[in-house]
Amino acid sequence: MSSQKSNAKISAEDIEAKLRSLQGDVQDKVEDQKTNVLIASGVVALVLVIAFYFLGRRSGRRRSTLVEVRRV
Repeated sequence: MSSQKSNAKISAEDIEAKLRSLQGDVQDKVEDQKTNVLIASGVVALVLVIAFYFLGRRSGRRRSTLVEVRRV
């Protein structure tokens, strides 16, 4: 900052314009990362579903009872 003070007053429009420019930068970054996050969460969900499927099959085989039916 300079050591000189300016006599120009800051208006509401100046503040609003500055906030809009800051918000625009943040919105652009969020939009760029949104697709990456959606893809990553989809991949993680798919991996979890496959893992639970195979874990369920294994525990089902281990605990299943074999019943043998014989005719007399």
